[in-house]
Amino acid sequence: MNNYEIQSREWWVQEWIDLLEKSRFKKRLERARNYAMQGNVLSIDFQGSKVLAKVQGTAPEPYQVSLSLDPFTDEQWDYVIETMSQRAIFSAQLLAGEMPLNIQEVFTANGLSIFPFTLSDIQARCSCPDKEIPCKHIGAVYYQLGDRFSEDPFVIFQLRGRTKEQILDTLRKLRRGSEQNSETETSMAETSQPSGEGTSSLPVTPLKIEQFWQYDEPLDSSLVVIAPTGDTVLNVLGSIPLASDSSQAVMQYLDTVYQTVSQQAFLAAMNLEEN
Repeated sequence: MNNYEIQSREWWVQEWIDLLEKSRFKKRLERARNYAMQGNVLSIDFQGSKVLAKVQGTAPEPYQVSLSLDPFTDEQWDYVIETMSQRAIFSAQLLAGEMPLNIQEVFTANGLSIFPFTLSDIQARCSCPDKEIPCKHIGAVYYQLGDRFSEDPFVIFQLRGRTKEQILDTLRKLRRGSEQNSETETSMAETSQPSGEGTSSLPVTPLKIEQFWQYDEPLDSSLVVIAPTGDTVLNVLGSIPLASDSSQAVMQYLDTVYQTVSQQAFLAAMNLEEN
């Protein structure tokens, strides 16, 4: 079954077919679809970026059809493929023979479009006596190209001047170069560590997460300074709302407890024993 017979097409095939089907040549397109479905397109070949086809019409001899788009320059293709290589998902999909969903972004970023904007962007010729373009023979070839795009998305790139092999070879080289540069930078970073007399490679004991907060060695008292703050917890809390005759006595008692606990905490922190 041909792609133009079914409703669901790959997005890039739909993009290509839509340009033709939005034209005003409705009856001509119907005959073109019939020609494509009935096998009237006898052959489709590429001559560089140009499509050469033979279409059997009502005459005994098949008509000669040519179709092409303006190819991108080598410089434009270099920019496009370099942009593709910088998008890992694009590289992976293209190397797997798939057409990335947002591939048009790569061309737009370089001021280009992989698809023609109008039918006038397509240079088409047919040896039939019909002077209108597209004639039904050109339309049949156009539909057949949609089938080719479905089978191999890279065919649409060939219309712009680069074959599948050229694109994939360049992508692989760029990806290899990127990986080698990354490995070189990593190696340089490792070898740039300071070395010389007095340096040694010490074994590193892996830290267990459950031991992270444990420290069993005494603190060096010359490196630790523990000083009381200006306000104690009791100062911050203020007086306790008790009967006036007992409030002062309770506050004095709590102050004594606070000082005792603070002293014991200090001794414990310094790992000292009280004399």
